Amino acid sequence: MNDTIQERLQAYLLEQGASDVGFSMPPDAGEEFPGLPYAVSIVLRLSDAIVDEIQGEPTHTYFNHYRSVNFCMDQLLLKAGIFLQKEGWRYITVAASQSINQGGWNYQGRYSHKKAAVLAGLGTVGKSSLFLHRQWGPRVRLGTLFTDCPFTAPETLPASLCGECRRCVQACPAGAITGRAWEPGLPRELLFDPAKCSNHMKRAYQHIGRGAVCGICMQVCPQGRK
Repeated sequence: MNDTIQERLQAYLLEQGASDVGFSMPPDAGEEFPGLPYAVSIVLRLSDAIVDEIQGEPTHTYFNHYRSVNFCMDQLLLKAGIFLQKEGWRYITVAASQSINQGGWNYQGRYSHKKAAVLAGLGTVGKSSLFLHRQWGPRVRLGTLFTDCPFTAPETLPASLCGECRRCVQACPAGAITGRAWEPGLPRELLFDPAKCSNHMKRAYQHIGRGAVCGICMQVCPQGRK
């Protein structure tokens, strides 16, 4: 019965516009979401043509695209939750792009979309600290929903894709990427300094989305490029 719900939910989300869907049971979910141990990860693919226009700085078109895709993701998460609630299950959504800054500015959301997506077998994490989808590399946005509906999750995790590549490290204008290879459980701060990234965007890109986006490391990454 539950497998049928999983298959139906996946098919429904793909029909609604999701690019990919995965399921996991994060071991720490109970700390933030008591009684909701299962996670649904939703992937939306970004426009290659829009990402390819990023050359040295973000574009106005990318800023609009980024916001539009985030809005679409939040709508998909809500639709997934409504689907599950009609079946008798509970849910909590984690917004596509929302910082939970309690006790100071920490550049973190309520739960890591990347962690849930990796556990769902949808991809891995790059040296840039970006999620690398198994097909489209970093050119995606992620959303996560937690529920008490039991799902089947993969048993093995995808391997790192970066190897010796350092294109994102060399291209980052903020010097925010350390170049260290990602491995499960590695703190984000050992890969990437979010404060350096944010401060550079606010200084350099006020004329584009008030300094809220960049995308250079995503554009130069060879994973997912045509």
